[in-house]
Amino acid sequence: MLELNGVTHVYGNGTRALNNVSLTIPNGMFGLLGPNGAGKSTLMRTVATLQTPSEGTIKFGDIDVLATPEKLRETLGYLPQDFGVYPRVSAYDMLDHMAVLKGVASSSERKDTVETLLAQTNLWDVRKKAIAGFSGGMRQRFGIAQALIGNPQLIIVDEPTAGLDPEERNRFLNLLAEIGENVVVILSTHIVEDVSDLCPNMAVIVQGEIKLEGAPKDLIERARGTVWAKTIDRSDLAKVREQYEVISTRLFAGRTIVHILSNNDPGDGFSSIDGGLEDVYFSTLAHSRRDVPAASAAA
Repeated sequence: MLELNGVTHVYGNGTRALNNVSLTIPNGMFGLLGPNGAGKSTLMRTVATLQTPSEGTIKFGDIDVLATPEKLRETLGYLPQDFGVYPRVSAYDMLDHMAVLKGVASSSERKDTVETLLAQTNLWDVRKKAIAGFSGGMRQRFGIAQALIGNPQLIIVDEPTAGLDPEERNRFLNLLAEIGENVVVILSTHIVEDVSDLCPNMAVIVQGEIKLEGAPKDLIERARGTVWAKTIDRSDLAKVREQYEVISTRLFAGRTIVHILSNNDPGDGFSSIDGGLEDVYFSTLAHSRRDVPAASAAA
């Protein structure tokens, strides 16, 4: 279990990237959902011991992460948003090299580790191919393979499906689902579908703060009766935005389907809908935007 308590990080220029983040993350897939710039990558780098927070504590089981970061690294697998490799080296040789760096000294043990991971990530047939020739999805699967060296108990993947085509995305998500049964896997993303497809527990982070936490199905149920929908002409959208709290819009057959947030029946042709996780997410963002002026005024 990973426990964060009061984690705050302020950069040297005064930017408060994290503000009093507290989370308890059990074994299994955990989704950290938030827009770009919300603080997701800062939080992942902090948990991965790449930077030290200004305040707070982080514990993983019996490990005090901030006091003994080297102990966490022994059981950590990390796939950052951007990871570099030697492009002309083959997948097999690169994994073998990284296994050495992770302390797998025995050549026979490294051989077993590398071959198992290449098969697990469906890269065996391209094991002798230079990584420079890999597609985006193949590079991400290679990234997971290197993160799995040493049988880590905590795995962090930061925006892993961004830019992948639908087939590669599904293949990658299926791989994560297999991995995440007996260890802690944190999936940091701005893609709602990734979380709804995989994660029994999740949190939403906005402007460095945790705004929502729980099981997706419970959060969806909690939002029932607050999301309303109506199909309008696109030319009417500005007027609707003036009258209601619009959380999302999408085009369908040349017209616009608009979702609004309201605790009471707004009338005007709107119908209550059983919203999904996307509506929960957009509602949370709408609440956060609504709170910003008040916070600024208080300051």
